[in-house]
Amino acid sequence: MINVIGLGYIGLPTALMFASHGVEVVGTDYNKELVSTLCHGHTTFKEKGLDELYASAVKSGIEFSTEYKKTDMYIIAVATPYDKDNKKVDASYVTGAVRDVMKVCPKGATVVIESTVSPGTIDKYVRPIIESDGFKIGEDINLVHAPERIIPGNMVYELEHNSRTIGADDRAIGEKVKKCYESFCKGEIVVTDIRTAEMTKVVENTFRDINIAFANELVKICRSDNMDALEIISIANRHPRVNILNPGPGVGGHCISVDPWFLVGDYPMFANLIRKAREINDSMPEFVLGRISDIMDENGIKDVSRVGLYGLTYKENVDDYRESPTLQMLECMKRHLSRGVKVYDPFITKDMVENQYHDFDKFLNDIDMIVILVGHDEIKNNMDKIKDKVILDTRNICRIDGTYRL
Repeated sequence: MINVIGLGYIGLPTALMFASHGVEVVGTDYNKELVSTLCHGHTTFKEKGLDELYASAVKSGIEFSTEYKKTDMYIIAVATPYDKDNKKVDASYVTGAVRDVMKVCPKGATVVIESTVSPGTIDKYVRPIIESDGFKIGEDINLVHAPERIIPGNMVYELEHNSRTIGADDRAIGEKVKKCYESFCKGEIVVTDIRTAEMTKVVENTFRDINIAFANELVKICRSDNMDALEIISIANRHPRVNILNPGPGVGGHCISVDPWFLVGDYPMFANLIRKAREINDSMPEFVLGRISDIMDENGIKDVSRVGLYGLTYKENVDDYRESPTLQMLECMKRHLSRGVKVYDPFITKDMVENQYHDFDKFLNDIDMIVILVGHDEIKNNMDKIKDKVILDTRNICRIDGTYRL
């Protein structure tokens, strides 16, 4: 049996995937309301294919509980935010889960950390906890790092098809855990040591962040001198060895916007490019606010309450709003004492911010200018409804004449 600890965006689909492929699974989370929802037949967030996977897992006998279970394998998939002051990983959720596992686990159990952590986190924080409880790692407890590699909006497919990394002290233990993941994973599974697995996951997201930062810096340069960054990128990408990404309003989610900070916090003397890329991407929400102000002036829009922000999530067609550029923009507006802007997102059903709408047509009726911050299918399929608005498209999805770009 596998006890999956943490039933959020990573832990839940992982638990469901194991269960639906014949593995006995208990999913554990301290959130009683979340566990109750799962026990009563409902998933806790929207994701393509998740409801079907849930039904299959329930049919296979998955259980959900707030209690840790005595078993031979634990998969810890809890949050790992970063400390915004020192830029280091906050490992408290991981260490808390490990402490609770140590209270119930038998000798010989394997503890798998799926949570993304900075290189050396397991050595610095996890090993001491296990050893302080009298366990000897490698004999009494086996320790493994198997970082997730999936993206909201395509989780179920990527869980099955993406390659994975298994980091272990002992190759034989790594191969044993690899066999477990092979119950559903069709991608290549590489076995290595723990520290390499930690570093690899962080490097993957840092690489993506740096490439996004180049596109965002380019759009700032071009805007400063009246050049069309999108046309320049399009032409440059015709070169066989050039692949510049599209600029955007900022970087959200719990991976690309967070993981690079782990390297900045741990290696401040060396992570200069990484730090600068993070600063560039974090500056984009304020850059968008500047564009909104300029476009309002150009079109004689005096009242910010006639401006509507479309999209609260950090990417299209998901309900994940962690580190969302829109939320960053709204926070920036508060600091500048500017409020009143309208907000709408079809995937966010609960009230999260001031002046949030839950009806698209009513939202449009109350604004003169729309700022497209997320490229949900809804807006792509309803361009005719916004053709009479002043449009700032930060996602380059609108083809209406007169649309403003970043």
